[in-house]
Amino acid sequence: MSRFIPVDRQTDYLLPPSVDEWLPDDHPARFVVDVVEQLDLSALTRRYAGRGHKAHHPAVLLSLLVYGYATGVYSSRKIERATYDSVAFRYLAANTHPDHDTLATFRRRFLPELEQTVRPGALAGPRDEAAQARHHRAGWHQAQGQRQQA
Repeated sequence: MSRFIPVDRQTDYLLPPSVDEWLPDDHPARFVVDVVEQLDLSALTRRYAGRGHKAHHPAVLLSLLVYGYATGVYSSRKIERATYDSVAFRYLAANTHPDHDTLATFRRRFLPELEQTVRPGALAGPRDEAAQARHHRAGWHQAQGQRQQA
């Protein structure tokens, strides 16, 4: 009788697992999804032309960037890698894997809209919005500077 938990990396799942089941209910990635789902991203979605391959939804890409910034992952290449390696990033990406070019293009293309959409007070109400906006701009630009260094 062994005192160890059996190590078995070969047994297949009987049913496909849900990435939702892998993440604790109180995980910050769930909070990011909840917040992004409340944002009006229609200005972003309207700018997709509908040509070529199907695109990743802007809510997915924005969730990945916001969570990446919140956890110190600024590089689009590192975020792409994290969609394979990290349960939280995999959850945010809905078990898809946007490539780094897609993430970088989204960030460049929609930066002005993102700065308008994801502003402090957008969900919290009118509580001292000017101070919150200054704080947000400073944090956003700091994150952008760190991203460029990465």
